[in-house]
Amino acid sequence: MKIAIVYASNTKNTEMIAKAIQEELNDEEIVYFGKPASEIREADVYIIGSWTDKGNAYHTILDFIQTLRNKKIAYFGTAGYGKDEKYYQTLFSRVKEHIDGSNQILGYFFCQGKMPLSVKDRYVQMMREHPDDAKLKVSIENFDEALEHPNDDDLKHAKEWITSIINKN
Repeated sequence: MKIAIVYASNTKNTEMIAKAIQEELNDEEIVYFGKPASEIREADVYIIGSWTDKGNAYHTILDFIQTLRNKKIAYFGTAGYGKDEKYYQTLFSRVKEHIDGSNQILGYFFCQGKMPLSVKDRYVQMMREHPDDAKLKVSIENFDEALEHPNDDDLKHAKEWITSIINKN
Protein backbone atom coordinates (compact mmCIF):
# COMPACT_ATOMS: atom_id res chain seq x y z
CA MET A 1 0.00 0.00 0.00
CA LYS A 2 1.30 3.46 -0.92
CA ILE A 3 0.54 6.21 1.58
CA ALA A 4 0.83 9.99 1.28
CA ILE A 5 0.69 12.11 4.43
CA VAL A 6 -0.16 15.66 3.45
CA TYR A 7 -0.62 18.34 6.07
CA ALA A 8 -0.52 22.04 6.92
CA SER A 9 0.56 23.19 10.37
CA ASN A 10 0.52 26.71 11.77
CA THR A 11 1.74 26.23 15.35
CA LYS A 12 3.34 22.75 14.96
CA ASN A 13 0.29 21.01 16.49
CA THR A 14 -0.79 19.33 13.26
CA GLU A 15 2.82 18.55 12.42
CA MET A 16 3.13 16.70 15.76
CA ILE A 17 0.11 14.57 14.87
CA ALA A 18 1.44 13.98 11.34
CA LYS A 19 4.78 12.80 12.73
CA ALA A 20 3.05 10.48 15.21
CA ILE A 21 1.07 8.98 12.33
CA GLN A 22 4.25 8.63 10.28
CA GLU A 23 5.98 6.84 13.18
CA GLU A 24 3.10 4.38 13.39
CA LEU A 25 3.23 3.41 9.71
CA ASN A 26 5.65 1.29 7.71
CA ASP A 27 8.26 3.63 6.18
CA GLU A 28 8.36 1.67 2.92
CA GLU A 29 4.69 2.45 2.38
CA ILE A 30 5.03 6.23 2.78
CA VAL A 31 5.58 7.79 -0.64
CA TYR A 32 5.12 11.40 0.51
CA PHE A 33 5.25 13.33 3.79
CA GLY A 34 4.82 17.09 3.89
CA LYS A 35 2.90 20.14 2.76
CA PRO A 36 0.59 20.09 -0.26
CA ALA A 37 2.67 20.23 -3.41
CA SER A 38 2.26 19.55 -7.11
CA GLU A 39 4.84 16.72 -7.08
CA ILE A 40 3.07 14.42 -4.62
CA ARG A 41 3.44 10.84 -5.78
CA GLU A 42 0.38 8.75 -6.50
CA ALA A 43 -0.83 6.91 -3.40
CA ASP A 44 -3.49 4.39 -2.44
CA VAL A 45 -4.34 6.26 0.75
CA TYR A 46 -4.06 9.98 1.42
CA ILE A 47 -3.83 10.90 5.09
CA ILE A 48 -4.56 14.61 5.13
CA GLY A 49 -4.32 16.98 8.08
CA SER A 50 -4.82 20.62 8.89
CA TRP A 51 -5.07 23.10 11.68
CA THR A 52 -8.44 24.75 12.08
CA ASP A 53 -8.61 28.17 10.46
CA LYS A 54 -11.81 30.06 11.26
CA GLY A 55 -13.81 26.85 11.59
CA ASN A 56 -12.41 24.99 8.58
CA ALA A 57 -9.22 23.43 7.29
CA TYR A 58 -6.47 25.75 6.08
CA HIS A 59 -7.05 26.86 2.48
CA THR A 60 -4.02 25.02 1.02
CA ILE A 61 -5.41 21.74 2.36
CA LEU A 62 -8.90 22.48 1.05
CA ASP A 63 -7.42 23.30 -2.36
CA PHE A 64 -5.44 20.04 -2.34
CA ILE A 65 -8.43 17.95 -1.25
CA GLN A 66 -10.47 19.30 -4.15
CA THR A 67 -7.95 17.89 -6.64
CA LEU A 68 -8.41 14.29 -5.46
CA ARG A 69 -10.64 11.87 -7.35
CA ASN A 70 -11.24 8.16 -6.76
CA LYS A 71 -8.92 8.09 -3.72
CA LYS A 72 -9.09 6.80 -0.17
CA ILE A 73 -8.86 9.68 2.30
CA ALA A 74 -8.33 9.75 6.06
CA TYR A 75 -8.46 13.20 7.64
CA PHE A 76 -6.94 14.51 10.85
CA GLY A 77 -7.00 17.94 12.39
CA THR A 78 -6.21 20.08 15.38
CA ALA A 79 -8.41 22.79 16.85
CA GLY A 80 -8.07 25.25 19.68
CA TYR A 81 -11.29 24.06 21.22
CA GLY A 82 -11.30 20.54 22.51
CA LYS A 83 -13.24 17.88 24.37
CA ASP A 84 -16.29 18.39 22.19
CA GLU A 85 -16.96 15.60 19.71
CA LYS A 86 -19.92 17.53 18.24
CA TYR A 87 -17.57 20.42 17.45
CA TYR A 88 -15.14 18.02 15.79
CA GLN A 89 -18.01 16.52 13.77
CA THR A 90 -18.98 20.01 12.63
CA LEU A 91 -15.40 20.77 11.61
CA PHE A 92 -15.13 17.55 9.63
CA SER A 93 -18.49 18.16 7.93
CA ARG A 94 -17.07 21.45 6.65
CA VAL A 95 -13.96 19.70 5.31
CA LYS A 96 -16.11 16.95 3.82
CA GLU A 97 -17.90 19.52 1.65
CA HIS A 98 -14.63 19.89 -0.29
CA ILE A 99 -14.10 16.15 -0.84
CA ASP A 100 -15.32 14.91 -4.21
CA GLY A 101 -17.96 12.17 -4.01
CA SER A 102 -15.76 9.78 -6.01
CA ASN A 103 -13.41 9.51 -3.02
CA GLN A 104 -13.81 7.05 -0.17
CA ILE A 105 -13.60 8.66 3.26
CA LEU A 106 -11.93 6.26 5.71
CA GLY A 107 -12.48 8.34 8.83
CA TYR A 108 -11.32 11.38 10.72
CA PHE A 109 -9.46 12.29 13.91
CA PHE A 110 -9.29 15.58 15.81
CA CYS A 111 -7.57 16.72 18.94
CA GLN A 112 -7.07 19.99 20.73
CA GLY A 113 -4.00 22.09 19.99
CA LYS A 114 -2.44 25.15 21.49
CA MET A 115 -3.29 28.51 19.95
CA PRO A 116 -1.06 31.52 19.28
CA LEU A 117 -0.68 33.85 22.29
CA SER A 118 -2.29 36.62 20.23
CA VAL A 119 -5.60 34.79 20.69
CA LYS A 120 -5.38 35.06 24.48
CA ASP A 121 -4.33 38.70 24.20
CA ARG A 122 -7.50 39.35 22.19
CA TYR A 123 -9.63 37.54 24.80
CA VAL A 124 -8.05 39.50 27.65
CA GLN A 125 -8.68 42.80 25.84
CA MET A 126 -12.30 41.80 25.26
CA MET A 127 -12.63 40.90 28.96
CA ARG A 128 -11.53 44.43 29.87
CA GLU A 129 -14.39 45.74 27.77
CA HIS A 130 -16.91 43.12 28.97
CA PRO A 131 -15.77 41.89 32.43
CA ASP A 132 -18.96 39.93 33.09
CA ASP A 133 -18.97 37.98 29.81
CA ALA A 134 -19.16 34.33 30.88
CA LYS A 135 -18.37 33.06 27.36
CA LEU A 136 -15.11 35.01 27.32
CA LYS A 137 -14.13 33.50 30.67
CA VAL A 138 -14.73 30.03 29.23
CA SER A 139 -12.68 30.95 26.15
CA ILE A 140 -9.74 32.01 28.32
CA GLU A 141 -9.99 28.79 30.35
CA ASN A 142 -10.08 26.79 27.12
CA PHE A 143 -7.04 28.68 25.82
CA ASP A 144 -5.11 27.76 28.95
CA GLU A 145 -6.20 24.10 28.64
CA ALA A 146 -5.16 24.05 24.98
CA LEU A 147 -1.58 24.98 25.91
CA GLU A 148 -1.15 21.37 27.06
CA HIS A 149 -2.10 19.91 23.66
CA PRO A 150 -1.35 17.91 21.67
CA ASN A 151 -0.12 15.84 24.58
CA ASP A 152 1.09 12.24 24.84
CA ASP A 153 -2.49 10.93 25.03
CA ASP A 154 -3.43 12.85 21.87
CA LEU A 155 -0.44 11.38 20.01
CA LYS A 156 -1.29 7.89 21.29
CA HIS A 157 -4.90 8.26 20.12
CA ALA A 158 -3.74 9.48 16.70
CA LYS A 159 -1.54 6.40 16.36
CA GLU A 160 -4.39 4.10 17.42
CA TRP A 161 -6.73 5.83 14.96
CA ILE A 162 -4.40 5.45 11.98
CA THR A 163 -3.64 1.83 12.86
CA SER A 164 -7.36 1.03 12.84
CA ILE A 165 -7.84 2.89 9.54
CA ILE A 166 -4.96 1.11 7.79
CA ASN A 167 -5.86 -2.32 9.19
CA LYS A 168 -9.38 -1.99 7.72
CA ASN A 169 -7.97 -1.26 4.27
